[in-house]
Amino acid sequence: MQVDEVEIDAATVRGLVAAQFPDWADLPIQRVRSTGTDNAMFRLGTDLVARLPRTLAAMWQVDKEHRWLPPLAEADLPLAIPTLLGKGAPAQGYDWPWSIYRWLEGEDATTQPVADLRQAAAALGHFIAALHQVDPTDGPPPGEHSFWRGDTLSERSPEVREALIALEGMIDTEAASAAWDEACQLPVWSGPPLWVHGDLYAGNLLVQRGQLSAVIDFGALAVGDPACDVMVAWTYLSSETREVFRETLPVDEATWARGRGWALSVALIGLPYYRSSNPVWAAIARRIIDDVIADRS
Repeated sequence: MQVDEVEIDAATVRGLVAAQFPDWADLPIQRVRSTGTDNAMFRLGTDLVARLPRTLAAMWQVDKEHRWLPPLAEADLPLAIPTLLGKGAPAQGYDWPWSIYRWLEGEDATTQPVADLRQAAAALGHFIAALHQVDPTDGPPPGEHSFWRGDTLSERSPEVREALIALEGMIDTEAASAAWDEACQLPVWSGPPLWVHGDLYAGNLLVQRGQLSAVIDFGALAVGDPACDVMVAWTYLSSETREVFRETLPVDEATWARGRGWALSVALIGLPYYRSSNPVWAAIARRIIDDVIADRS
């Protein structure tokens, strides 16, 4: 799915685990199918999962998650988040650090719908609101490690403009360009930097027994403009449930509108890149673009 990704197979993971975590060496290993694009995951037995970066960009996220997921876990967020159990080192022909987590039960929301999307909208609002209450002192500012999530929208303009050229004839580029222009003219965030997950879409949400149960993949974690996480109103929710989300996460008009801009930028940049390699994500991106354009009408 990525032009610079490395191939990772079960034999490599078995060798890494056996050498560095011998207590888990005999556990059966099974690759986890996922719409994720940055990491490969392999289930170890029933209770563990190994997560290995596929790309150099994803590699930089490993240390960040090991630094910040434990204090976030102590914040008692209303949805479960990953629990780290071990940090692996490069070996066995694999060149980057990697991690072992406790396995979280559930199916990702791209394949398992929730029973009540209104309830899910409220749950996401409460989760983000709680995340914003966590002390951001010394947290990582937006940068390459977070794909600039939490930064200003204007920083994304070069990539968005390039994507719009690539998408000519595939989407309504005139309407999408107009929506992007409007987003870039919005007031920038003037409040204190807040924690943002940075990649809230269906593939990073787990569903269990019909309800949202967990938020995973904190690789884009940063402290910055909270509008970045407001984008879940368009990356996952429907037009009918966005207001429920907004009621549980009261934000000003400019932040709400920047969240819509974030959703548009992620979809526009991702669609031409993944349209052949990741059809599930490409379909999500098309739906996001359509929703943003419709919401603007």
